[in-house]
Amino acid sequence: MNYLSVSALTKYIKTKLETDTHLTSIALKGEVSNFKLHSRGHLYFSIKDDGAQINAIMFAGDAKRLKMMPKDGDHVLVLGKISLYEPSGSYSIQVIQLELDGIGLLYQQYEALKKELESLGYFSESHKKKVPTFPKRIGVITSPTGAVIQDIQNTINRRYQLVELILYPAQVQGKACAQTVSDQIRQANQDNIVDVLIVGRGGGSIEDLWGFNERMVADAIYESKIPIISAVGHETDVTIADFVADLRAPTPTAAAELATPSSDQLKSYLIETANTIKKLLKDNIESKQLKLAYLEERLANQSPQDNLIQLKNNITQLQDRMRQSIEYLMTIKKQRLMTIGDKLNPTMHYYMTHQRHLFESLSQKLDGLSPLKVMDKGYGLLEKNQKVITSINEVSIDDTVTITLKDGILQTLIKEKKER
Repeated sequence: MNYLSVSALTKYIKTKLETDTHLTSIALKGEVSNFKLHSRGHLYFSIKDDGAQINAIMFAGDAKRLKMMPKDGDHVLVLGKISLYEPSGSYSIQVIQLELDGIGLLYQQYEALKKELESLGYFSESHKKKVPTFPKRIGVITSPTGAVIQDIQNTINRRYQLVELILYPAQVQGKACAQTVSDQIRQANQDNIVDVLIVGRGGGSIEDLWGFNERMVADAIYESKIPIISAVGHETDVTIADFVADLRAPTPTAAAELATPSSDQLKSYLIETANTIKKLLKDNIESKQLKLAYLEERLANQSPQDNLIQLKNNITQLQDRMRQSIEYLMTIKKQRLMTIGDKLNPTMHYYMTHQRHLFESLSQKLDGLSPLKVMDKGYGLLEKNQKVITSINEVSIDDTVTITLKDGILQTLIKEKKER
């Protein structure tokens, strides 16, 4: 018997495994377990199924190409080759490529699109539009036969019956889901009759909700001029549409609550509106009162009686000034006459007599021009509606006429007119 060393046997087995054409390129699928990430970037894990498991290693150079890091429980599809580690005599698969199997692949696509849209600013808060507090019309994009539209309708009827609900029917599951949802979002924007849009459906698997993870739906939501509330699935289901939407609701019922005001909001709004109206009325009344006081002051300053008093005062002042001037002139003349003496006595006597007559004449004329003098003779100032009357054509029978006399005012009624 030729006895082999353990090393020789191991080396022989290693050569057989690593040179077998069936084992140098293997496509394998299974579940990840015992996953470890080495500090150098290498991945160590096992791939198992119901009957067996195999150790696996993925070196850092290959691991860098992964779009997402695997974890325990992930179902994966791998490409690799069989290798044997001589010191322990254990064999493993060296993984060159790895991708998630089934749902895992969808999740990988989900994460890739999410990362891309986030970098483009689709999730930015600065782009999100405010949902109106008191909408007049709410649009709902969902299945016309599902429970979602009924839940939303019931919630709106309970909270805010003033709003009108408009349904934009769409397929919310299957291959046509993304296309019909995006088309209806654009149709609602084209109609431009709703104040807010609710895009929603009930819960389901990731495959059922996949239409709301499509790029075309994300684009339609991002480009919408109407605020959009996303209500897809249950609270734990988060889709791309939820990130892009202006507001995310955990359920369709919650979306209807976010789109409509509560009773407390309505009460607060009514109280605030009433206070605003009261303040506006108060400010308006105060403004009108101030304006009225100003007009009353102007009217008082422009009344005929005040004008007559002012004219009378002006005439009195002019008379006083004229009298003073004449007296001053007379005094000067008298002094000059006294200096002349007897030589000019006849001339002075004549001059004085002439000046006295002139003074008396001027005084009589001045006295005759005084309105008060005229009133002393029984005349009065006739006015109708604060306008002076100079002709009988300016009044009619039964008109009320104001007559201002020197000592008061008369209100008269015209009973007869006779032309001269």
